[in-house]
Amino acid sequence: MAKHAPRFLKLVESIRPTIQECTVEDVRQRQQNGDSILLIDVREDHEWTAGHLPGAIHLGKGIIERDIEARVPDVSTEMILYCGGGFRSALAAANLQDMGYTHVISMDGGYRGWTDAGHPVVRE
Repeated sequence: MAKHAPRFLKLVESIRPTIQECTVEDVRQRQQNGDSILLIDVREDHEWTAGHLPGAIHLGKGIIERDIEARVPDVSTEMILYCGGGFRSALAAANLQDMGYTHVISMDGGYRGWTDAGHPVVRE
């Protein structure tokens, strides 16, 4: 796990009570059930290219707020965001909620949790 700065961690912990989170296993189960879910990878471009979850789209943390309305115009769309470990996706989820999106979920554990569990990834 990356070593994060204390103020960054404090910021993430302050918004966690205001967002909805799910586990890696919740997402995997929904995939296996055939549920239609919108997975959004908010990691950097090089992280996306190195591997991402099957069926995910890429809207990096640096651009998601700018581009989300074009990609997901319906603010009631359920979407699950993930990053490397669940910190950046939590911040992005809070921002999307502030923009009026009503069903945003952050996947706690992120890509590392996904790969640590041995779940499939797509590599480009």
